[in-house]
Amino acid sequence: MAKTTGKAKTVYVCSECGNESPKWVGQCPACGAWNSFSEEVVQPEKPNPTVSLPPLHRQTPKRLHEIDAENEARTTTGISELDRVLGGGIVKGSLILVSGEPGIGKSTILLQMCMKMKDMRILYVSGEESPRQIKLRADRVGTYPENLFLLSETDVSTVVEQTETMAPDLLVVDSIQTMFRRDMTSAPGSVPQVRECTSELMRLAKEKEIPTFVVSHVNKEGAIAGPKVMEHMVDAVLYFEGERSSDHRILRSIKNRFGSTNEIGVFEMTEQGLREIPNPSELFLLDKPENVSGIATLCVMEGTRPIVAEVQTLVTKTPFPSPRRTAVGFDYQRLNLILAVLERRCGLFFGASDVYVNVVGGLRLDEPAADLGVAVAMVSAVKDFVLPEKTMFIGEIGLAGELRAVSNVEKRINEAASLGFTRCIIPARNRPKGNFSAEIVPAYSIKDVLNKI
Repeated sequence: MAKTTGKAKTVYVCSECGNESPKWVGQCPACGAWNSFSEEVVQPEKPNPTVSLPPLHRQTPKRLHEIDAENEARTTTGISELDRVLGGGIVKGSLILVSGEPGIGKSTILLQMCMKMKDMRILYVSGEESPRQIKLRADRVGTYPENLFLLSETDVSTVVEQTETMAPDLLVVDSIQTMFRRDMTSAPGSVPQVRECTSELMRLAKEKEIPTFVVSHVNKEGAIAGPKVMEHMVDAVLYFEGERSSDHRILRSIKNRFGSTNEIGVFEMTEQGLREIPNPSELFLLDKPENVSGIATLCVMEGTRPIVAEVQTLVTKTPFPSPRRTAVGFDYQRLNLILAVLERRCGLFFGASDVYVNVVGGLRLDEPAADLGVAVAMVSAVKDFVLPEKTMFIGEIGLAGELRAVSNVEKRINEAASLGFTRCIIPARNRPKGNFSAEIVPAYSIKDVLNKI
């Protein structure tokens, strides 16, 4: 490893994943990114023999039944969709990372949250905008409380000092890429700076029990900028999804130590900020076309909430030897698997056709229960017939063409019935108990479903 002055050493750090190398390389061997290594000078700490260390506080093992397991008190944010994603509210001393593309609404939702929590003393730290810019946004969003304080600062030491002096009930840092430590030579936004600044904020949140929200940008691949260790340091990671050309925004929890990681919150961007959408199913079914082939309706679970979604497919002949397979909002590998099952088990042929799958509303379907809806939509598109109206398709498809059972089928059926659906096709092993206003049609395989449509 190359030496510099004294005992310092030079290392090269990947700006995408934080991987270190003794020399510069063009492509990171850990994440595969090109031209991502930057030089950093590491100064080892010198022990001071004149400073006496405090005695160690040794922990002693405890029996499991002796540990107090009382529920942690939560503070509501005043935004029910945000509380749902957080698991019921903010936990004292937690460090929460909010990430997303530029302009998606990260700063807007945090400012709205601060303006709704009128009984709390809040410090909003911005390294990107001046207090005047934040004031203009606050005037556009609504009324703000007297206990909301603004600080335009990029030195994390000053932020920590002001926080300890003020002792707020909530801290917001926007964004972590603008924060830096003066004792480090690397530029703000680099991997070492992001890592160390996050560590300082984590220590502050845990020692003072101040819940802290940290905003982070994403890189060009859509991943959270900075080292991957940053995601491991925080207690929760919230990610904003949605197209900038669309008004709809989805807030998803991809990590949460105090709640479920499957919950989503749905918002609509307006001139007055983000507006909550309490019933996303109605939103995703708006403007559904009628008497058109290749369109099916399905129901997936996002945490504890059933979401009814519309999937559209288009199958067209192609003159090229290699047909295209395009999926928006649905897993590409899962699409190829369903196509193979339809060809082998149902005798359909897609080898000479382009296949396009689109989930309406910007929703992403990651649950296997969406398989049946996507499959029947593609069958409808390739045979050019219209699926029955007010029919819901729920089920996972196996490689043998069988329908496998899914969870929470009763919640899915009740959600479909509340939206006016009169028929639900489900796996035969998911025979629900109780009476439902919608007709329940059990099926054993995808061929069985096609015969009952």
